Amino acid sequence: MLMAAGMQAGAAGGMASLAATAHANTPRRGGRIRVAGTTTTAAETLDPAKQANQMDYARGHMLYNGLTALDGSLNPQPALAESFSTLDAKTWVFTLRKGVEFHDGKALLPADVVFSLLRHKDPATSSKVKALAEQIDSVRATGPAEVTLELTSPNVDLPAILGTFHFHIVRAGTTDFSKGIGTGPFKLKEFTPGGRSVVVRNERYWKPGRPYLDEIEFTGIADEKARVSALLHGDFDLVAGIDPRSVGRVKSTKGYAIFTTQGSHYTDLVMRRDTGPGANADFVLAMKYLMNREQMRKIVALDHALIANDQPIGPASRFHFDGLPQRSFDLDKARFHWKKSGVAGQVPVVVSRAAMYSMDMALVLQQFGQLIGMTLDVQQVPADGYWSKHWLHSAVGFGNINTRPTADAILTQFFKSDSAWNESRWKSERFDQLLLAARAELNVGKRKQMYADMQTMIHHEAGVGIPLFLASIDGHASRLKGLQSIPLGGLMGNAFAEHVWVDT
Repeated sequence: MLMAAGMQAGAAGGMASLAATAHANTPRRGGRIRVAGTTTTAAETLDPAKQANQMDYARGHMLYNGLTALDGSLNPQPALAESFSTLDAKTWVFTLRKGVEFHDGKALLPADVVFSLLRHKDPATSSKVKALAEQIDSVRATGPAEVTLELTSPNVDLPAILGTFHFHIVRAGTTDFSKGIGTGPFKLKEFTPGGRSVVVRNERYWKPGRPYLDEIEFTGIADEKARVSALLHGDFDLVAGIDPRSVGRVKSTKGYAIFTTQGSHYTDLVMRRDTGPGANADFVLAMKYLMNREQMRKIVALDHALIANDQPIGPASRFHFDGLPQRSFDLDKARFHWKKSGVAGQVPVVVSRAAMYSMDMALVLQQFGQLIGMTLDVQQVPADGYWSKHWLHSAVGFGNINTRPTADAILTQFFKSDSAWNESRWKSERFDQLLLAARAELNVGKRKQMYADMQTMIHHEAGVGIPLFLASIDGHASRLKGLQSIPLGGLMGNAFAEHVWVDT
């Protein structure tokens, strides 16, 4: 009888625990949260084609949708297109979801999709993904709820590419994006570039029951210490870009937690191949051999990272080339190439808090550079305006690149010769040809070899040193629920808005 009583008590306790867990996992509608991103700049925009930082991307997911959306495995799922199909990877047919409305009450039509996609090809748009959009030969309405895309050559990754933030759908003919009119889960209430944004629930959102929150206030805070302090003082419910050194502080504070996402996000040393010391291939190799990756992983990232190999495709990708010999820290080889380069005097290296860990990485390089007679002049510039004033303009500096959904996307945007975001201005006709051929290759084995060849070329020739693939670390109030890992980066690949809720 005592045993039976104990079993009954245990069962009752277990049922109570399960009930509590079920309650905690049941989304609750209502509530308002404050969120802090990692950047703040007056160049922020509501135009999907021109978005260039975390604030833009997260705000874009609040206001807009794409034809597809990426899941936790970065596979494309139907969104505004309820289905998509192809026979040859060159002609793609998208069937639009019925009953979708823009925030102003206008119905989603094929014309909106045609306009949204083709504007990326127009030089006047200054689209950040023009290099990706060039493969689109035509977009036309082929039915009352159907759009057909013709590509210049086959690309099996097209649905995944269209699931990224720049390809969000806007109203046909839109030239003024200040109102943020889209089909997304929230409507714009307030927006100040470089300031705060406020969005409110879209009551006519096409996803039943979504979003859960009534309102989100979104603010950029460039300084990480200020973000953490604001979180732990109760001013914010979710903050992005937590430094590993702050993880213990957040975890040890009652009512707060850490959410970590490992993707292929990286901070890279950028050495422009068209100007300055980076125009010398031996200087570039010297800098790559100076990278003590293991020390950076342990001391800079505090183990919140994976070792990288001076190429941008991470181990989570099926096209990651693990046969590429790992470049190791080697002072002798660094010294040899440094002397051979003939570069004289101090070498300015531009860093900023805007590029995660760039200051710490530069100081590690500076320390070892002294051992081979190299003097690196580390110059810290403000986070505000870094991406518009310094990135892509400094002869030697740092970038900070978020995970892309496909190998084709990362290689096209950052390494194709004519890409606006080709950081090091490295140009290779053979690389460009391989990139186009890989898009069209339906045989996975052959395609994998093409991507292996391209990774090898970047490793040896491009002016980027990629020491680590970084984990994204967000801090949040424990009462905020619904966060899930999407390897595109922190804040659920910046798509957190329609997924989270507040548990009281």
